[in-house]
Amino acid sequence: MSKNASTPKSSDKTLATSSEQRPSVPREIRVLIAAAFVIALGFGLIAPILPQFATSFNVGAAAASVIVSIFAFTRLIFAPLSGKLTDRLGEPAVYVTGVLVVAASTILCGFAQDYTQLLIFRGLGGLGSTMFTVSAMALVARLSPKEIRGRIAGLYAGAFLLGNVAGPVMGSLMASMGFRIPFFIYGGSLIVAAAIVFFSLSGSRGAGKNEAKKPAADIERIELSEAWSYRTFRAALVSGFTNGWMAFGVRMSLVPLFAVATFGTHGTLIAGLALAIFAVGNGTALLVAGKLTDTYGRRMPILVGLSIASLATASIGWVENIPLFIVLSIVAGMGTGLMGPAQQASIADVVGQGRNGGKVLATFQMATDFGSIIGPILAGVVADQVGYGWAFSLTGALGIFGVVAWIPVKEHLTRKAKDDVPEPGVKGSQA
Repeated sequence: MSKNASTPKSSDKTLATSSEQRPSVPREIRVLIAAAFVIALGFGLIAPILPQFATSFNVGAAAASVIVSIFAFTRLIFAPLSGKLTDRLGEPAVYVTGVLVVAASTILCGFAQDYTQLLIFRGLGGLGSTMFTVSAMALVARLSPKEIRGRIAGLYAGAFLLGNVAGPVMGSLMASMGFRIPFFIYGGSLIVAAAIVFFSLSGSRGAGKNEAKKPAADIERIELSEAWSYRTFRAALVSGFTNGWMAFGVRMSLVPLFAVATFGTHGTLIAGLALAIFAVGNGTALLVAGKLTDTYGRRMPILVGLSIASLATASIGWVENIPLFIVLSIVAGMGTGLMGPAQQASIADVVGQGRNGGKVLATFQMATDFGSIIGPILAGVVADQVGYGWAFSLTGALGIFGVVAWIPVKEHLTRKAKDDVPEPGVKGSQA
């Protein structure tokens, strides 16, 4: 590795400050964290009823599943456009527009009169989702002080997790209101969230520099070619893909099917418990993952967390004992929660504070979405042909492949923290 790729001594000195001297979370990021909770809460509110709403139009289970998949599919294909828009227009404008697009599509879903309309409106939501997801990650990366990137990533992930857990609970309480009302509630809450973010960022004076509302043309951009030159970024793409396959894809699709097939009449209850307990493990790990990431670097939490999640996932398909099944679910959740903030912080390291990383963040998001889309399909084929055990083992093996990708990554550790890649203005490559 080139000497020029090392972090400047001044950065090391800054990173080595004690926790008491570390900067606080910027106001703009606190607003985004609050908005993330509202968005995840609403998503969790409609997710359980969406397939049932689809079947109310006299379609089968396969067609109902397409309603769920179309959202992820449009997120994937429109991610490059979202990255370009973020670079051209700036993060705040793309974020607010994306949230409003999701709000409009959600309200339209509530008005859908047939299956085709529901499919189109839900697909439109995927476009808005990738707009606000990419722009939010880019804005968080640009505004996050490098000393607390792990903490911020943990808070942001925790907001989404809490919303996703609370949403289905609220949805069950609203079951008597019918299928359509939750869509209108979610759409209205998104409009409120977009307004709060718009006015908060417009009136922001982040650290006296008005960083959040700086014109897009005045913000330095990182090109994808530069990001690709860093081993960190290449490793994050691999681990993002495998984590998408494992945590977002196979966990949501195969775990419920496996539980029903293995545990019979109690399978549905056990499946719901396993997904909930995964979230508990995830949240528990998030409580410490951010601090570990800022203290010991990105590489260690990713290696440990992804290894734990992969081994637990590989084992779960061979289990016929309910307590062990639950234990493995919570262990997998803890592993995923441990690696999540470190992975997000590593991408922020590549982008660097003060730079616009729309294309870089879009590429990372595409890798994760691609894994979450093809994972359930291929693992499902394996489960049908040779059984669930081999399907989960394949998934776990892919997770270990993500671990292997991070082994060559080098980090510059100081007494209490590290920077893996240079900040803006420092030339060099870790290729």
